[in-house]
Amino acid sequence: GLLQGITEFLPVSSSGHLAVVQHFFNLEDIPLIFDICLHVATLFAVLLFFRNTIFELIAAFIRMIIRKPLPDDKPKQMMIFSIIVATVITGLIGVFFSGYVKNLSIKFVCAGFIITGLLLILATFIDKKNKNAETTPKKPLTIMNGVWCGLAQGLGTLPGISRSGSTISGALLSGIDRQTAGEYSFLLSIPAILGAFLLELRDLDKLLTVVPISSLALGCICAFVSGLGALFLLMKLIKHGKLGFFAIYLIPLGIIGLFLF
Repeated sequence: GLLQGITEFLPVSSSGHLAVVQHFFNLEDIPLIFDICLHVATLFAVLLFFRNTIFELIAAFIRMIIRKPLPDDKPKQMMIFSIIVATVITGLIGVFFSGYVKNLSIKFVCAGFIITGLLLILATFIDKKNKNAETTPKKPLTIMNGVWCGLAQGLGTLPGISRSGSTISGALLSGIDRQTAGEYSFLLSIPAILGAFLLELRDLDKLLTVVPISSLALGCICAFVSGLGALFLLMKLIKHGKLGFFAIYLIPLGIIGLFLF
């Protein structure tokens, strides 16, 4: 739970780290839904952290439905549409890869760490090319931003490739400013995690026969608390454009893993 919470929001791939730990401790019989339950626990951290933004988006959506929008609702509406587009694209990719994810080797996970590190370096390089990143007015989100972020998040469904790292990188590369990229990435995680949970819900009875309810509860609590702390940390790092630092950890980790496993 601690590992999931810390690595879920930091761009280092929580699913990849869980896979490595399960492999190291020979826990191959743990069903995928256990990992997803830990993801759901960290989802509550997102809901708490971004509660004001979420309430504003819900209110804007309701006003749009009843055709009583406010003058400043347009950016919120575009964010909603962009999230929907990105979620559909991610969902299609996730369904396509769902049958393959369970059978991927630990070496693939280690290669994913390297890919994530390279993505973070590329995104940091592109972001720093804009010398006025902190003073440039924020651009409203577009449907194309949703397409690019949906593709990036779909890539992040593979173990070893960070969901937050790939979506934040995709957002930065598509022209979204740093602060909005971080916020948008975590808002995107809400339907993504819920969708993954629903897809694996049929295995919930199997989970409870393998993992004691006390262990599941403790893992989820630890994931929520540590995830909330990691989220505060990452948003500060995003603001200062420091995501590339994680590549210093990920790339050597991936290379060592390729030789070790």
